[in-house]
Amino acid sequence: RMSRWIGIDFGAARTGIAHTDAQGLMAFPFKTVPTPELINVLERLVEEADFAGFALGLPNAWGLNLQTGATHSTTLILDFQKQLKKKWPNYPVHLVDETNTSAEAVQASISGGMKKKKRREKGSLDAVAAALILQRFLEQKSSGFKK
Repeated sequence: RMSRWIGIDFGAARTGIAHTDAQGLMAFPFKTVPTPELINVLERLVEEADFAGFALGLPNAWGLNLQTGATHSTTLILDFQKQLKKKWPNYPVHLVDETNTSAEAVQASISGGMKKKKRREKGSLDAVAAALILQRFLEQKSSGFKK
């Protein structure tokens, strides 16, 4: 029996969350929350359905993405990964390269018909980016990628 995966686009101020369907096959944006509320929201998600683990976006490891100040956010994300592992020790927390997911989120929202005003709202794309991170993880997993 399959379970749901949760995708996370972690940010210092706010974080995008996505989850798969019950079969763990497709990723859907869920919502963007202020990061201080993140653990509470994750607790509810983990409790409400069979749960498989987390896919956590990480900027490319080489810090080539100058816009994001990759090294600073990388530290925050790795600290958050430790927090997840401590809170849910029986579930995997997979790191997924999130390079270009923000740009892809903009494209996906445009092709999905999201209005420009809505796209400009802070956080409206974070959940979409989380879904892209999760989708990337699912594709790697189904192609036999093991970590």
